[in-house]
Amino acid sequence: MLYDAIIIGGGVTGCTIARELMRYAIRVALIESEAEVGFGTSKANSGIIHGGHHSSPNTLKGRLEWEGNQMWDTICEELGFGFKRIGELTVAFAEDQIPTLEKLQKQGEAKGVPGLEIWQRERLRKEEPHLTSEAIAALYAPTTGVVNPYEACFALIENACINGLNLFTNCKVTAINQTPDHHWVIHTPRGEFNTRFVINAAGLYADAIAEFAGVRTFTIKPRKGEEYLLDKRLIGLVKRVIFPCPTPVSKGILVIPTYDGTLMVGPTAEMVDDKTDLTTSHEGGKKVFDAVTQTVPGISPRDCIAEFAGLRAVVDGEDFIIGTTAKPGFINVAGIQSPGLTAAPAIATMVRDILHEEGLSLAPKDSFIPSITKPIHFASLSTEAQIALVNQNPSYGRIICRCELISEGEILDAISRGAKTLDGIKFRTRAGMGRCQGGFCTGRCMQLLSQEYNIPMTEITKRGGDTWVVREQHS
Repeated sequence: MLYDAIIIGGGVTGCTIARELMRYAIRVALIESEAEVGFGTSKANSGIIHGGHHSSPNTLKGRLEWEGNQMWDTICEELGFGFKRIGELTVAFAEDQIPTLEKLQKQGEAKGVPGLEIWQRERLRKEEPHLTSEAIAALYAPTTGVVNPYEACFALIENACINGLNLFTNCKVTAINQTPDHHWVIHTPRGEFNTRFVINAAGLYADAIAEFAGVRTFTIKPRKGEEYLLDKRLIGLVKRVIFPCPTPVSKGILVIPTYDGTLMVGPTAEMVDDKTDLTTSHEGGKKVFDAVTQTVPGISPRDCIAEFAGLRAVVDGEDFIIGTTAKPGFINVAGIQSPGLTAAPAIATMVRDILHEEGLSLAPKDSFIPSITKPIHFASLSTEAQIALVNQNPSYGRIICRCELISEGEILDAISRGAKTLDGIKFRTRAGMGRCQGGFCTGRCMQLLSQEYNIPMTEITKRGGDTWVVREQHS
């Protein structure tokens, strides 16, 4: 089969591109090396839809940041995953930081970002009483929002597949070559894939993919960010995302009310050599909590219930690399670090336009379905709705994750939507995200995976590959 386009990489960028392309009558596949989409950088970022004012309008990411920000409301409405515009505050602790706030305000206003205001100490104390009294001013941006990025990936790819996308997971690219008629052949352990266009959205490995094709002009350097998730008792401590004044390479260490309400703090910003280094460290944790306790004194390291790290794909110049290459039909979408999540919908339309300019006919598909059936969140239903649902489907009355009150019905639904691993269940349902971090529900989730896929427990993994949970099963 000859595809019109193949996307390499199933992070939020690749998934958003996939959904956008499925609006048209073309043949598209997405190849992902992990067990499920969103298992790379996308599952381990801060989940912030940035307000649109952080990046310079003179950069590609600065232009796409605000454009993408405005597209998230429609996407979330169509696909049913959570999105809240909770706003943000960029906080100044000294008079010499005020010009930075003013610069960010002017930068946003030049791009058309509405509602940017500088709040003085009195307004800050009124709006965010748990913020340190050392804060003297802050830039308020009402356009900032929060999502669960892994939920976005799952919803985007589910919708793309409904509309005809061919998805191949556990499918690592090993070589790429171009035929005499300028088609591309992508080699994987699962076979060869033929396509007119290759879209390189491979995140940390975009340079390696470009190297396979003979068009590498950049190097991806991983920048590690450690994040720390806090106990539910701190829900409501702050209402908005809290930023310190930014540096040239980082927006700083943040306090983030996630979409689900729990607070997350981080990230660090450490250049590393290893693209698989997802370790957290005592030093990283100390750096994070030393910083956030100066901003929100009510936070303590004792409140941490989980920690993780993600790697950002950094290129020289710190800007996105999106465009054609020296070889026709190969398109790079590389260096997509922050605000990549925010910009993803705008990146997708940009890639669509590039494909059209390169000669791909894009006839709109009359049968395009813009939505998916929204997953049920049992705990958020009214008592009456819960009773009615349990009477209809008793599996929703069996609670599997007691910390997050996740039912068997929700887990079975997640499996039916493509969850193949424990992390696939966790990121779709929150089972295992509570205080006990899966201590109670892991075994039952494994039983359900074993039951639904008819596989032994020894084949079930946390996140694919060799991340087995049990190695021997005794009767």
